[in-house]
Amino acid sequence: MAKLKSEFEIDCPCCSAKLVVDANLQRVVRHSEPPSADRPELDDAQRILAEQAAKREAMFQKSFAEEKTRGDALSRRFEEALRQARDEPITKPTRDFDLD
Repeated sequence: MAKLKSEFEIDCPCCSAKLVVDANLQRVVRHSEPPSADRPELDDAQRILAEQAAKREAMFQKSFAEEKTRGDALSRRFEEALRQARDEPITKPTRDFDLD
């Protein structure tokens, strides 16, 4: 786009973006984002996608293994609570009415 005489270009001090300001309008008329250094290269895209797929697969396998052994853990906890309940003496529960 053609640059007018009333327009001038400045760099943003915060983000280093290029701003084109029109002096007559006293507004920013165009801007362009600064080049980002943390952007991945297109050559690395296949490697990044493979790493993410491997990470998802590992998380799925971990979740699957936990779900598989969940029933065993719950039954062990139930058996322990049942044993503990058998060992405790039977007492009459205290009611709020009895406290008055």
